Amino acid sequence: MSPLTATDLLTATGTDLLTGADQSRRAEAFAALHAGPDVFVLANAWDAGTAKAFTALGFQALATTSAGIAHSLGTSDGGVTRDQSLANARAIAAATGLPVAGDLEDCFAAAPGGIAETIRLAAENGLVGGSIEDAVDGAVIPLEAAVERLRTAVEAARALPFTFTLTARAENFLYGHDDLKDTITRLQAYEAAGADVLFAPGLTSEEQVRAIVSEVGKPLNVLAGGPRLNATVERLGEWGVRRISLGSNLSRAAMSAAILGAKEIAEHGTFEFSRGNVLTHGEVQGYFG
Repeated sequence: MSPLTATDLLTATGTDLLTGADQSRRAEAFAALHAGPDVFVLANAWDAGTAKAFTALGFQALATTSAGIAHSLGTSDGGVTRDQSLANARAIAAATGLPVAGDLEDCFAAAPGGIAETIRLAAENGLVGGSIEDAVDGAVIPLEAAVERLRTAVEAARALPFTFTLTARAENFLYGHDDLKDTITRLQAYEAAGADVLFAPGLTSEEQVRAIVSEVGKPLNVLAGGPRLNATVERLGEWGVRRISLGSNLSRAAMSAAILGAKEIAEHGTFEFSRGNVLTHGEVQGYFG
């Protein structure tokens, strides 16, 4: 299947293109967040509705989530195509005035040309940042190959007419390789190759975070929430973290509430879920009116 063009995606999502000036404004604002002294949270939205709600709640920037998109489309994480991911990103970018970065997974490509095209298409669809993983087809790849892939993405990002903030991800801890030394070596290599932000998802302790911060010079993003790294925003900032992302935490929380509520009805015929921490119709409407 050929990649969707900007016109195709406009038709598919019913959203308007960003102007060049608006995208440049978002891009500069996003870059400035990383350069500033304070930690910030990148809220991961999975559709236009959550993008609007998170914007109203005061977040400074948003990101997409591969798992959140996948689950909303009825498939498993890793089962989303590039076209689907970019259409989702476009809808999110159109729903907010905030900078939006994309969870671009492994850039949906093995060859350099495909990686570069993904970065270009990400920009065409309203994103001002994105990530590239060093795991391909379910396995962390050798460092040399990962660096070459990253260099291709960096070159494509630098060719854009605005600042595209590129994040390099070291996936060791997500794939059962709890090797902090190798993770730091990888992040240092990615920094040298031109990455703007470094990310090692799956870290579990203050010691790991501080060790990485002490060995790299670019901003560190961590994945927070859930059982892995359950620390406050303030505490993570004290450890030297510059950016916090939430991954699929919010989307899984929403899906969990829906599944557990439906399960209660199916198994017990009761509706106690609706008596709990559920916003009223009017309260939800308030985020979209």
